[in-house]
Amino acid sequence: MITTAFLQYSGKGPLRHEEGLLEEGLRRRGIPVRYYTIKRILRRQLPLGPDTFVAGDMDAMHGAMRQLGIPVPEPDDYPSSLHGFLRRDVWTSTLGEIEQAVEIGAVPRAFVKPAERRKSFTGTVCYSERDFAALGNVSRRQRVWCSDVVSWRAEYRVYVIDRRVVAVDHYDGDESVRLDSQVVDAAVAAYSASGSAPSAYGIDFGVLADGETALVEANDGFALGAYEIGADHYTELVLRRWVELLGAREVFEGVVEGE
Repeated sequence: MITTAFLQYSGKGPLRHEEGLLEEGLRRRGIPVRYYTIKRILRRQLPLGPDTFVAGDMDAMHGAMRQLGIPVPEPDDYPSSLHGFLRRDVWTSTLGEIEQAVEIGAVPRAFVKPAERRKSFTGTVCYSERDFAALGNVSRRQRVWCSDVVSWRAEYRVYVIDRRVVAVDHYDGDESVRLDSQVVDAAVAAYSASGSAPSAYGIDFGVLADGETALVEANDGFALGAYEIGADHYTELVLRRWVELLGAREVFEGVVEGE
């Protein structure tokens, strides 16, 4: 049972949108809320335990997981069970390999983004060596996701809790262009059936230039960005995923002790 919630706060100004939603939702659930700065969590100054809930950005969440002994989930932006919903080629490479492929014309252009936990640059479309040069001193050995460049007419975030779609938020493009709900439902069902889906997550879909609905990417629920989703559903989602991670901590500790 969660008895205390810790929400990240910069120390000045209002809370971020996500923490603001959680503050509202947690108070309605009767869960006391406390606030912390990134320095406090990185210094392990918070009294975290199996009855505490933590929310914040990716660095803060990773710090909380390390303190609690929770194995940090590997990013799974393009789950193998959903490859059929991508409607484009997506592959892994190193930054150096894709840079060379673009330079020699083997790949005319590609959307490139980090494939690791720590995001050293924002995903971008690379057409030439100048685009790669703009990334600066990022290691060319870094693993990256690459994909064909496509045209999105509209993009949406779908919020899922235990196989239930609880909200759909438009975040880019033409809002009058709607998703094919049958494709979304089929993807959610396939992801759940695979056994690899978190208990609560966000999954982004878009409508391509030809009108097809396609997967943009999947996003874990423990540090999920929010758009127009209501406070109660967002709180339920992030809280549900955190409770699942606390359970993973117990499993992880059991394995270690068993060894």
